[in-house]
Formats: sequence, structure tokens, C-alpha cells
Amino acid sequence: MNSEEEFYDAVTGFDSDNSSGEFSEAVHKVDVDAHQSHRAGRHNGDGPLQKNGIKKHRTTLPAPMFTRSDFSVWGILKKCIGLELSKITMPIAFNEPLSFLQRITEYMEHTYLINKACCHSDPLERMQAVAAFAVSAVASQWERTGKPFNPLLGETYELIREDLGFRFISEQVSHHPPVSAFYSEGLNQDFIFHGSIYPKLKFWGKSVEAEPRGTITLELLKHNESYTWTNPTCCVHNVIIGKLWIEQYGTVEIINHSTGDKCILNFKPCGLFGKELHRIEGHIQDKNKKKLAVIYGKWTECLWCVDPSTYENYKRNERKGGDQKKPKPSEEPENDEADDMPEIQETVQVIPGSKLLWRISTRPTNSSQMYNFTSFAVSLNELEKGMEEVLAPTDCRLRPDIRHMENGEIDLASKEKERLEEKQRAARKERAKDETEWKTRWFYQGTNPYLGTPDWLYTGGYFDRNFFDCPDIY
Repeated sequence: MNSEEEFYDAVTGFDSDNSSGEFSEAVHKVDVDAHQSHRAGRHNGDGPLQKNGIKKHRTTLPAPMFTRSDFSVWGILKKCIGLELSKITMPIAFNEPLSFLQRITEYMEHTYLINKACCHSDPLERMQAVAAFAVSAVASQWERTGKPFNPLLGETYELIREDLGFRFISEQVSHHPPVSAFYSEGLNQDFIFHGSIYPKLKFWGKSVEAEPRGTITLELLKHNESYTWTNPTCCVHNVIIGKLWIEQYGTVEIINHSTGDKCILNFKPCGLFGKELHRIEGHIQDKNKKKLAVIYGKWTECLWCVDPSTYENYKRNERKGGDQKKPKPSEEPENDEADDMPEIQETVQVIPGSKLLWRISTRPTNSSQMYNFTSFAVSLNELEKGMEEVLAPTDCRLRPDIRHMENGEIDLASKEKERLEEKQRAARKERAKDETEWKTRWFYQGTNPYLGTPDWLYTGGYFDRNFFDCPDIY
């Protein structure tokens, strides 16, 4: 492993080999002719179609996941006390068969929320839909404790989903520090979504915490609106001993740069007795800080919206009727035992008059045997006949170590991973010898036009499919 961030990835599943993202200075228009020539049936292979003409995607992985019970993180770390985290290499069994570039594509699972925002004429309803989309983007991390593969420098991933109305491209634009930039646009030229992720890591002994860095930007073109936000902090517990479990906490502030409205969402830490586990509370306010709506729910379940006065009356009545005895705090001192995940509390208690904004999708019945993937995630590494002729040679689907792991060939996967990492190191040494700088292909460094912060901007042109100068990374 090459960084403290990669250590976090190894023991969690929240990949940190990703970073700051850049927004496009000019709207990249959809080329209708190119779009027609790469329709889902041709671009994504000659897969079967459902009765409604939409292409079917696979519903299971080629092989079930490997057991991790034979591997102990502590067995690895105790031999590395005093060494830099960059010197620690984790067994491939802690991975899941996706690159981090594919992992961030899971933001698009609930694209219908963007479409809903585009259709609303009321800016308050648009903000509600955007807030729901921001929460849905982290929902796929629930119970996902496997580590995505760290992208190789120059690695890319594309996804065109006509049924969901978007196309997506991402690129690993830096290795030290690890940075992944992504860009997505609506096929109806109605939105642009782009950004990056590069968490700052803190290792607390029992847990690893990733504070998000980088900006996520959503533009609703019809309404000439732009929104920015960052993801909550992700914490993975029991990295040394016990069962891994994930917690999200922190404040997410979504800003509508056109109206001045803000949505402030508080992802609550689980607390001493786990009462707040997975819970979200927040509100939408206008530019004068007047509360327009209250939002509440769980990022693992659903999100609701209600009028502020209704919310306050409900809470007031709840306090009047609440004489329940509070449990006494534990007087036990801290020890080295596992931090057991608190029992999940009752489902979200819906306040009368609330409006449902979003509900998590049901996972496949065999999800636990497939790295706890969602149905959307199961399809991401699908490689069908004809796709290799269309994809960039740097696409994740063509990466052999991930392909071998997906097929249940863990020894081959491990050997290929080692070979690819050595090839990357050799290429880096060669560039250093020749004093040549790495050149990104689809993104360039610039400035986010809404925040004025450093960002990665989409160069454009990927879907013209001129891949003659792509690097040989596999």
C-alpha cells in the first residue's frame, strides 16, 4: 500500500484513493448521433431485453464472496508496529470485486431524484429532491465493509444507463495523493453532476475515520441552478477485532448558489446507547435563514420532510408525554474488546403530515453472499460480448485482478494485483528518470466556479471514443 488512505481502504470499504474533482467550465452537450450509435444495447453488449425494450442487467455475481474469517487484521498489524502505514499490505480477501471508480458510480443509483428535482417548478421542492439524492448517495455503503480496489493511475470507468437517463465517466487523476474525478450528465441534457472524493484519515485504534474532502456539484440546467455539498464522515468500527460496522456522522450543507437556500443535514453519531444510529435530522432555510422545511429519517432507510411548525408541535407534545426512565450510563472502563454495533432502534417514527422524499432500494436476497452489493452494484462490472471493442482500454471492466476475484479465482486475482501494482511503480520510476510528468486524459486541474476552490474539470470528448492515446496500465 502506498498511503495512509490506502490502509483505511484496506480495512474498511470506504476507499480513499480518490480525491478532489473538477467541474466543467462549459456545458458538455450530448452528441445525439454518438449517443444513438452507442445505445445501451450496443455499448453495453448484446444483452437480453425485457418486454419493455430496456436492457436486462445481471442479478448475481459469477461466484460468491470469499470468507474473511481466515484473515485477521490484527495478525497483520501487530507485525507492523512502528512502521509507516504505507508499508502495510492487506490480503486481497478484504477487497470487494469493484474498483473505487465503480464504487463512486453508485451515486447514480437513485438518479430518479435528480430527474424529480428537474421537474419541480418550486425551488423548495427541488432542494428537497436534491437533499434526498445526497443522502441516497451514501446509502449503498450500508454493511459494505469490503475494500474497493484502489484505482491505478489513469484508470477509467464509464457507464451509460438509458433506463435511468444518464452517462458517467470517471478517471483516477492522481496517485499521490490519490484523487478520483467524475462527471455525469443527463441524456436529456437536463443536469450535470460532477465531483471527487479524498478523505482525510484518522486511525483511532479500534476504528478508522474518514473525513471527506472535495466538492460535489449538481447543476440543474433547465432551472439554471447549481448545488454543492460534501459527504458526511464515515467511520468503520472494529478494524482490529470483532465484526466491522459502519457509521456516518457530521454536518452536510447543501447550498443552492442561485437562490441562496441551504439544506443543513445532521448525520447523527450513534451515541452511548445507539439510539441515534443512522439517524438524520436537518432543515432547509432561505437566504435570510428562515426555516422552510424540516427533514428527518435514516440514511439506511428513508427520508421524510415536514413543515417546521408541525415538527415543533410534535416534538413539544413528545417531550410532555415523555417521562420514560433513561438508562444509566455504563460505568465500565474502556477496554480492548470489540465495539459491538448497537441494536438498531425502531423504524423511523413518521410525523403526521410528513412527505416521503426517498426510500432505500431493497437489496437482492443473496446480497450477503455478494459483498452486500445492491442490485445496481451487481451490474457495474458486467462485461458482455462486444463491450471490449467500445470501452476505453483503461476501463475497470478490463482490469484482470478484479475480473479474477469476481470469478472466484482469488490466487490469480492476488497475482494480477501484484503485477499491476509493480507495473505502475515501474512506470512511475521511468517517468521520474525521464523527468516526465503524468498527463491526465479526461480531466484537468482548475477552479470550481461556485466555490472558487481547486477542482478537477471535465475536459470533454470521452464519448467521441478517440482512445488511441490512452495509457497502457493493464
